[in-house]
Amino acid sequence: MAWDEWEQLKSEAAGRQGDGQMQLNRLDDPPLPDGSGVGDLKVKHQDLAKIGDHAHALYDRLWKEARVAVPSSDSAAGDLTKQGFALGSALQRVSSRWEEQLKSLMDACAHINNHLAITDKQHRTDDDYIARHTSSIAMLDAGFDENWADGGKGKGGK
Repeated sequence: MAWDEWEQLKSEAAGRQGDGQMQLNRLDDPPLPDGSGVGDLKVKHQDLAKIGDHAHALYDRLWKEARVAVPSSDSAAGDLTKQGFALGSALQRVSSRWEEQLKSLMDACAHINNHLAITDKQHRTDDDYIARHTSSIAMLDAGFDENWADGGKGKGGK
């Protein structure tokens, strides 16, 4: 490469970068066989299990720690209402809304945990199925290879 060409490439690169922006050099992703431009998602069983465990742990913490305010808030709301304070119904509304939102969040945690457990089981089942069928294909291939080696005459050979 000539010095002039090098200087030209440097100035073009500097022009593309603008004011202090950083550019990472990388190759473009190779095209996929189906041309979709979308790659496969790769997830390990340990990743699914870890996310499911975190969702389960959050569910447990919400059950133990986030619900403690509901009984005392409901009691205070009832007492305030009996004494004629409008604040009692407002506090009851806040307590009810808190409990609804908490239940929704806990349901979401349970759903995540259950879904990932099912997904993990299904992937293991699929992997086992593929392994069984692949090993069957390998046995068939071995049989064809034996047949090919003896000139297509088979074991009896003519």
